[in-house]
Amino acid sequence: MNSDRPRRLDRDGDNTLAYHKSSGISPGVVFLSGYQSAMSGAKAVALESACKAQSRAYVRFDYSGHGESDGDFEDCVVSDWLADAVAVLDQCTNGPQVLVGSSMGGWIALLTALARPDRVAGLVGIAPAPDFTEDLLLAKATDAERETFERDGVWRKPYGDGDDEFIVTKALIEDGRQHLMLGDPIPIPGPVRLIHGTDDDVVPWETSQRLMEALTSTDVKFTPVEGAGHRMSEPHELDIVLATVEGLCRSLEPQTSDANPAR
Repeated sequence: MNSDRPRRLDRDGDNTLAYHKSSGISPGVVFLSGYQSAMSGAKAVALESACKAQSRAYVRFDYSGHGESDGDFEDCVVSDWLADAVAVLDQCTNGPQVLVGSSMGGWIALLTALARPDRVAGLVGIAPAPDFTEDLLLAKATDAERETFERDGVWRKPYGDGDDEFIVTKALIEDGRQHLMLGDPIPIPGPVRLIHGTDDDVVPWETSQRLMEALTSTDVKFTPVEGAGHRMSEPHELDIVLATVEGLCRSLEPQTSDANPAR
């Protein structure tokens, strides 16, 4: 079997999710990517290599409508991606897990932790974007975008250097309102680590500050990365991400004299 070919997780109907999994010690790590992003991104792949080097269990996957998974992106909403994440946690992992969420993945990770508190041992948010559908997409839409949105139920705008489009559907905004978090205390008791670039022009670093204040956990640490943008994929930025994830995982390992004797 080609090790580069993803495994497939059956979902509703004929749809499947693509994922990569490596076995190892607990707690395992699950990476949740961002909006219109995929498990082939730099952070997901770098974290996989780091976990393998530490003999730590690891899973990365594509949400429905993303990357190598089935589904039409424009038909999917936050509820679908949350259900995907819970299914991956339930069916592709064993024991306690640390969820590492990038951008929208940070929001999905928080929602997953609330849905499966007995399985999620800790969280790492990389430029986490809870409530982004309301606070970032809708709030920052131009009058023209709002008009298009109301008329067509979707707006599209080019981004990057190629032919890529940033797509926002009315269904996404409406569904997102079922999952808004920052207006109330977030009852997650376990440790949370937040990493955010101070020059992030997509998700302002103040979002992490708001999240830190909303979490009920007594073990929340926020690391601002001076001069970093949204992607957090430069070598020195990845070093911070990898060190943060491994530090949290090690703090959650069983503290016995014979645990992980190779360490």
